[in-house]
This record gives sequence, C-alpha cells and structure tokens, in this order.
Amino acid sequence: MSTFDPDALECLAAIVEEGGFERAAQRLSITQSAVSQRLRALEAQVGTVLIVRSRPLKPTSAGNLLLKHTKQLRLLRADLERDLKDLAPSSTGGAREEERISIAINADSIATWALPALNELARQGLPVEIIADDQDFTQEWLREGQVLGCVTTLKQALRGCKVVPLGAMQYVVVAHAAYAQRHFPQGLGPHNFRDAPFIAFNRKDDMQSEFVGKAFGLKRVSLNQLFVPSSEGQVRAVLAGWGVSVVPELLVRSRLLQGELVNVAPNCALAIQLYWHCWNLESEVLDSLSTALMRAAGAALANAQPQSP
Repeated sequence: MSTFDPDALECLAAIVEEGGFERAAQRLSITQSAVSQRLRALEAQVGTVLIVRSRPLKPTSAGNLLLKHTKQLRLLRADLERDLKDLAPSSTGGAREEERISIAINADSIATWALPALNELARQGLPVEIIADDQDFTQEWLREGQVLGCVTTLKQALRGCKVVPLGAMQYVVVAHAAYAQRHFPQGLGPHNFRDAPFIAFNRKDDMQSEFVGKAFGLKRVSLNQLFVPSSEGQVRAVLAGWGVSVVPELLVRSRLLQGELVNVAPNCALAIQLYWHCWNLESEVLDSLSTALMRAAGAALANAQPQSP
C-alpha cells in the first residue's frame, strides 16, 4: 500500500475545510502555488481527481476517503500528544491548526447540554472543532469522514463506527406571554396554528411541522415560517413577538418559570431521541469525548441510557 505524504494530506484537508486554495495556503503558511503542487502530487499518487473544482469546492469519493484517513492520523497524533504530556509535560507545545479534532453536533444540543460537556477537555487543550448542523444531517459529516463523531437522531451505525443512545430532547412550542394572550388565549390547537408564523432554524428544519403534525394528528402540515439560523436566536425572535417556535424545553425552562414565555400547547411535547456516533477506534481522546458527552446527556436529557464507550 502507498504511503501518503502527511503534508499533502493536510493540504487536501485544508482546501476542503477552508473552502479554497487561498485560505488553505494562509492556514498552512505556504504559497497558493505550493498548495496546488501538493494536491497535484497527491492526485498523481492516487491516480484520480480528489477535489471537484466547483463553488463550493467538494471532495470526490476518493478525496473523502483520504480526508477520513487524515482525520484518523490527527486522532493518533492527539493520543500521542496526550500520552507525552503525561510523561513529559514540558515536551509538548500547543496544538497546530491542522490538529483540530472535529465533531458534528446539532445546534439545539450546542445551545443546551453539549457545550458544557466539553469544558474540561477544552481547558486541557484539546483542539476541538464543533460543526453545527441539523440533527438529521450531522451523520453525513461522519459518513464523509470529515468528523470523528456526531450527535444525531439516526440510530443505525455506519460501517466502522459505533453508536450510543444519549437520551431524548424534549421540545415544546412557546410564545411571548403578551403574544400568546393576544393570539392564542385558549392555546394553540389544530384550528388556529396557521394564525401565527413559526420560527424555524433553517429550510432543513422540519421540527415545527413535525411537532404540529404529531400534536394534532395531522398528516400534512403547511406552516407560515420565518427562519433564524440559531437556537438562541429563535428564542430571541419569540421574545420580540415575531411568532411562535418549537424549541428545546431545556433552552427556555427558566423563561417559562418566570412567565416571560408561555407554552401555548402545554399538553403536547415532542421527544427527539439523540445518539452519539463515532469511529470504532481505540483512542483515549475519542473515549474522553464520548464519556464527556454521555455523562452530560445522562444528566440533562430524558430517558438517557449511558454506556461505556
């Protein structure tokens, strides 16, 4: 089997992660010409194109395989750095830019329970990169080899990966107290849910229509939607009187208790089961990430089922 130049592999990863040759050159502190040369040499060694020169740039299937290999090498280096730090604390410096450990997490988890789970690892110097995406799509980042783990709603493990149930995120539909009194004095129901805009995360977010459909037994749901690509931003929009939104109960618990927000369908809730998927590799860094996320989920989510990674 061919041995690939680590610098060339990191060059490929930089092009994909930074979205272009110029930014990759800046990150690697080399010229744009050198970036092109390294990529051409790698493509010549593999015998196929690795990057589709489109907008945005995209890796080919072979490119994705090499990206996954590069991420695995990063994980091995992170494990080595961790071991060396224990044996000789003065022997290691700070992590390089290209040593980032990437994971994909849905925005609602980032806004509630997942970020505090990583506090200790971040303080220890783990160069973590969190990629935010919809919980139904984070697994694609893992499938393409661009992250080493993801939080997702999908239960089936990918080949070469393992999966652990984290628990259920509870969603409720909320409105500002004054808005609720004006528009939904009797609460949100099957006959008046079209009377107000629903604030969704983005066009991939089907949480709002899924909630309404299941809450009121409707097969097809058409909503008037506004889009705010931030979990906290959705709450701020609700507080400003833009409309209603289906959000994690964890995110609005204190505002509900204070009466600032109102659950306009108190008899309805939607439980979304989350899972942690990661590569099935022996790695102290990966085990530490898995353990931290599982513990935090076990404390914050409903019906969590923690297991050893």
